[in-house]
Amino acid sequence: MSADHDEQPGGRRPATAPPTGHVAAGWGELLGREHLGAAVVLAGGVLAGAINIYLAASLLPTAVAELGGASFYAWNMTVYLVAMVIATMLTARSLSTWGNVGSYLAGFATFTVGSLACAVSPAMAVLLVSRGVQGLGAGLLSGLGFAVIRSALPSRLWTRGTALMSAMYGVGNFAGPALGGLFAQFGAWRPAFAAMAVIGVGCGAIVPRALPRDGRGERGERGAPGAVPVASLVLVTAAAGAVSVAAVVAGTPAKAAVLALALLFAGGFVVHERRSGRRVFPEATYRRGSSLKWAYLTIGVLTFGVAVESFLPLFGQRLAGLPPLVAGFFAAAVSLGWSTTQIGSSSVTGRRAVRRLRVLGPMLLAAGLLVQGLVQRADTPGWLVLVWVPVLFAAGAGIGLAYPHLSVAVMTSTRDPEEGGRAAAAIATVTSLSIAFGTAVAGILVNLGGASMLDSARYVLFGFAAVCATGALTARAAGRTDRAQP
Repeated sequence: MSADHDEQPGGRRPATAPPTGHVAAGWGELLGREHLGAAVVLAGGVLAGAINIYLAASLLPTAVAELGGASFYAWNMTVYLVAMVIATMLTARSLSTWGNVGSYLAGFATFTVGSLACAVSPAMAVLLVSRGVQGLGAGLLSGLGFAVIRSALPSRLWTRGTALMSAMYGVGNFAGPALGGLFAQFGAWRPAFAAMAVIGVGCGAIVPRALPRDGRGERGERGAPGAVPVASLVLVTAAAGAVSVAAVVAGTPAKAAVLALALLFAGGFVVHERRSGRRVFPEATYRRGSSLKWAYLTIGVLTFGVAVESFLPLFGQRLAGLPPLVAGFFAAAVSLGWSTTQIGSSSVTGRRAVRRLRVLGPMLLAAGLLVQGLVQRADTPGWLVLVWVPVLFAAGAGIGLAYPHLSVAVMTSTRDPEEGGRAAAAIATVTSLSIAFGTAVAGILVNLGGASMLDSARYVLFGFAAVCATGALTARAAGRTDRAQP
């Protein structure tokens, strides 16, 4: 399929992207007048959710001082992440029921209501519920971004659009703590949530003009709502909840037990999905010889590695004596590497080059974390602290090299519009769940270090390096099955 045939007769877009090797359109076209509105909506929805993962972490000390409820401190992120995971799995149902525009309006409205409720919360219990509502909106927006791109943009812009959206996770990981810290500096935690509501209203206002009104991916009419995969939702929600609980319970044995329970729920989810006609992931995920499951696993490994950022500021403060703000910016080097690298990576279109980037990405991420672990010292000198930045940037660059191409591989894995939308929306589910799982695992590894922060840092960095290295194997498996398929 050539660039001249991105649009089919009647305004209908093809269900799959052009073959790899096609000359992709540039950033100028994506951010030009015709597609700028769609790009802002897609990227803005993902960014709103990503910022709020860590925004509250910077605001909570100030909020607790006013509201009390210190014992529920860690549950703010837990409730938010679980709500996000649940909402991403309902993306396909939302599109079937309300279409592109209606789904986005519902997502931004839910996010705005949740943000406003956070801003006016009179007690910690109300804040927790409000964070859950906010998370539902953010999760729906994240899932919609990857699903609606198939109809909002021509196929030649899918790689650029996916790179822009996935970069928003990195930007959010950087901007969330920074914005939260800025508002907290002035004791203004309520205005911070109010500002999120303003963003939600602003993005929602341009949705009707920016997005096509077709209801289900490439089809011009709205399809009948599919059955809700209740059992799958319950199992994966239980897994996500257990993972989040593992991040907040005390003691390594308790964390390990809850994490094992999460794995049990996750295994039950996979078994049920393989046998059921009502599923979250597309049927091809479980088909023998399909590359889709390997692409999802590689995306999961890459975003699992992002969770290390939650503890890098702690290591910077305790091992190098850095001030909290400086330590936070050092940790953000991973997200900075992720976001900026995708600008160049998305320009690569050759089939062989793309496959190499998919494998190189996890390898670079693992190597960066390994080197970071090797340079940790109990009293880190200033010159060695400066080495951390390029090392962490390189680790994040590994995500940026592979993530957009893996996402496009998922979106183009089927010609069926409904299955394609489900496959694309599941990218956000895998991303959110992997970050939550990674955060819990990092918490367990930190505890293994006991009183030694140096040991804790090495356990986390070496452990994450080992896990991320497996992404090279899953990426190779995806490449082999790609070549085997017609």
